[in-house]
Amino acid sequence: MTQAIPAAQTTQQIQKQPYNLTRIVIRADRERPFALRHPWVFEGAIESVLGQPTDGELVDLVTVRGEFLARGYWNSQSQIRVHVLTWQADESIDTAWWAARLTRAIGARALLNVEHQAGKSNAYRLVNAENDGLPGLVVDRYGDWLVVQALTLGIDRRKDEIIGLLNDLLHPAGIFERSDSDVRHKEGLQSSVGVLSGQPPPDLIEINENGRRFLVDVQHGHKTGFYLDQRENRDLLRKWLRDDPERRTRTVLNCFSYSGGFAVYALNGQAARVINVDSSADALALAKRNVTLNGGTVDDADYVEGDVFQVLRQYRESGEKFDVIVLDPPKFAQNARQVEGACRGYKDINLLAFELIKPGGMLMTFSCSGAVDADLFQKVVFGALVDSGREAQIVARLTQAPDHPVALTFLEGAYLKGLLCRVW
Repeated sequence: MTQAIPAAQTTQQIQKQPYNLTRIVIRADRERPFALRHPWVFEGAIESVLGQPTDGELVDLVTVRGEFLARGYWNSQSQIRVHVLTWQADESIDTAWWAARLTRAIGARALLNVEHQAGKSNAYRLVNAENDGLPGLVVDRYGDWLVVQALTLGIDRRKDEIIGLLNDLLHPAGIFERSDSDVRHKEGLQSSVGVLSGQPPPDLIEINENGRRFLVDVQHGHKTGFYLDQRENRDLLRKWLRDDPERRTRTVLNCFSYSGGFAVYALNGQAARVINVDSSADALALAKRNVTLNGGTVDDADYVEGDVFQVLRQYRESGEKFDVIVLDPPKFAQNARQVEGACRGYKDINLLAFELIKPGGMLMTFSCSGAVDADLFQKVVFGALVDSGREAQIVARLTQAPDHPVALTFLEGAYLKGLLCRVW
């Protein structure tokens, strides 16, 4: 446990920092990550706490020599004790600071904002937490509505201020909160879902993505309603099928299909058939509506409700084969302790896929587990390939869409990784 030391007992080594904030002394052997601007401070990196900060309070990080390192907000209930907001000693974290950071993040999506105004794609991420210098804050745009996730206590305490700024900057029809991620519980927070300002969103918001139409349930759907991070990968699937001279005979197996994002793009690429597999009947029903919305016809036999692992085993036992398989499973590892089990799951599902793909077919496989890095994921897929006795080539390495940027100092932000493989 870290030791809380009253400010009156501080040694002369620790110099007084600007704004008279509580000081968090970082162990000498743990300084380097913060010198390199990593935004998370775990309990084990802390030498001592000079004062008694309340949860959500701004604090300064200092070296054992009293040198300023960074400033952020404190939470004694979280394994991540401090989320860093600034590395500048003379930078005050006030309303102007929050406005400037939000403006910078929104401005970084200028091209998407232009497309939105031009009536093209109107659903994208505006704020990507640590990667935009706003740890714990996610803001997604769905047409005229914003959906906000306050994932940390520090953001939750400043939510009203942030919502006011978002209204001033973007003038949305309404702002809806989807702070129901498991991360909240690690911060000592309960889930919080509901209207924060303006009009409530409709039951289903229709969005436009690359000229495709989708109905999105922002109130109850996965994440904030839609997998915005897969935008470019969906379009890559469409382009690959479009350029395939045999595309009109291709059958695509879309696993963990959710609301049919990959299905719509595959059909738009003129695939002959797309079979969607998901454990949720509601998700499959929405997938049918999205396919219809984009001019496709619906055959109930192509929407399979069930556990994907079991369904794929049934396909293997019956000798089914597919030209293209998409594996976009949910997060298998929530933390480092779950990585080993997650890797077993990824190997199992990819082995099944390799066994089900026709020679010359394609596998598009993903992991969204941040604790499983790209190198480990590739090794797991390689292991599945070896066990299958097949051969494969990596045609492309896949990642999240550009509106989900990754800070160079925070590689944990590169949570989505994938491989497009040709299988022989």
